[in-house]
Amino acid sequence: MEFIKLGNMLVALAITLALMVSHYLSPLIAKIPGAGERRITSFAGGFAVAYVFLHMLPELVEGNTAIGEALKEVVPLTPLLDLGIFLLALFGFTLYYGLELLAQKSASRGGRATVRVYHLHLGMYCLYNFLITYTMPLRVQTGVFYALIFTVAMSLHFILSDRNFNRHFHAQFSLVGRLLLLGSLGAGWLVTALTEPINVVLVSLMIAFLSGSILYNVFKEELPEGANSSYLWFAGGMALVTALLLLEVLARPAAGHG
Repeated sequence: MEFIKLGNMLVALAITLALMVSHYLSPLIAKIPGAGERRITSFAGGFAVAYVFLHMLPELVEGNTAIGEALKEVVPLTPLLDLGIFLLALFGFTLYYGLELLAQKSASRGGRATVRVYHLHLGMYCLYNFLITYTMPLRVQTGVFYALIFTVAMSLHFILSDRNFNRHFHAQFSLVGRLLLLGSLGAGWLVTALTEPINVVLVSLMIAFLSGSILYNVFKEELPEGANSSYLWFAGGMALVTALLLLEVLARPAAGHG
């Protein structure tokens, strides 16, 4: 059991390092000759949207079941309790939507207001990154395949979130801010590696909050718009993830009998 836990932590560490590298290199990746921001944005959008609908939303349902099993001996299960994890996901969605509106309004004012909102924005996205890697060992335990798909989706997402920071806070977003975002990824893995195994209820709640946050960021930043989109690249990203996830699902019975 300890060996399995150590293996999960090492895989999670490798994924964390990959995410840190992709986050750091995101400004350069977007400028790869021949790739083009339009194609990257569209492909990332299709990739992330398929992942959200085919894995992240079902994962919320599984997390709700896990919470119910853990709490059934403590409190009676009610319809309101059944909605709890989805309410937390909705809270995460709403919170990051509010941050985006604050960023847009502060950009028009400038001055100290923009600096304060930038620090709030940076702090909340450090929390976002922390939760991504803090919950990563559980994703690895669920399945390395899903963890790798999640890693690719987040790596593509970092390219676009970096663009968003530059758009709203071009004067404030510096190397220090980027390093804080990278450090929060490393801190998430380090905390989960050095502390006791986290409670299943707490993990499920964290994943629910993170899922709502990711849902908003996917729909805001990664769904291509109008003239800046390529439907073929969007459909290609979506088809790739859909095919991979369906193949994994179809392989399960065969693996079980083998």
